[in-house]
This record gives sequence, structure tokens and C-alpha cells, in this order.
Amino acid sequence: MDTPNLPVRPEHIRIIPQGSTKEDTINLLVDTLAGHPSVPDIDEVRRAVFEREAVQSTGIGNGIAVPHVRLASVTEPVLVFGLSRDGIDFQALDNEPVHVVVLFVTPASQEKAYLNLMARVMLLLRNRSRFAMLVSCDTPEEACTVLCR
Repeated sequence: MDTPNLPVRPEHIRIIPQGSTKEDTINLLVDTLAGHPSVPDIDEVRRAVFEREAVQSTGIGNGIAVPHVRLASVTEPVLVFGLSRDGIDFQALDNEPVHVVVLFVTPASQEKAYLNLMARVMLLLRNRSRFAMLVSCDTPEEACTVLCR
């Protein structure tokens, strides 16, 4: 099965430092978007992501979390991947540590594009050998090779 082509560049992939909390991880991923032309208000993104997490954890199980927000101020969908070998307590549905966190920041008006992008990411992460290769990457460049091949 071919990997869905994802709009991912090395500068949108972060290796999560050992000992990071859920909050640390979210802040690191949101900070990655600072200065991105499609995301004019980083503080709005941060508030929205934490508000979403307060409602219910986006740790969906199988080592994956997908914090996501749809905002009117965002002009194009943006993904940021966070990778943790040790795992993060994300209060996931299966109570297991999360190793891959994918932050979705998408325009509020593009629900179909958001759902399509989410489906492509889930298809990619469902492949457990690719998931393991991704988690074992030491650099964003290595991870981008795994994600984009």
C-alpha cells in the first residue's frame, strides 16, 4: 500500500525531549508554527489546542495523539509531527504512552480537506512497521524520509 503524500517538511517535525509532559509537547509543536504564513496568530492556536484537550484528550490509542483545531484565521492546513521514543502520558484512550503526536491546524471552512488529511495520516500511522521506523528516527530529516516515501 502506498503512503499518502503528506505536506510535511523537516522543519515541521520535532523530536520530543525525554521527560516531556503532554503540555510541554503541545507547546513545542505549537511553537513550531511561529512565523508560518498560514498561521497568523500562534496564541490563538495554543489557546484552541489546550481548550480542545480540556474537553477530551486527543490521545486516540496505539501510541498516537492527534491534537487538532480548525480556525477561521488559518489559511491553509498545516501539520506538525512530534516523535517520542520514551512515550508521553497523553491520557490516551488506551492509557498507553503516546509516541507520535500529530498537530493539525486547519482552516475552519475546509472540513473536507481536514477530514481527508486526517484519513491520510491515520492510514500512514496504521502501518505498524512504518510507525516503529518513525518513532526510532533521530532527526527530523530521517522522519521526513519515513513519512514521505
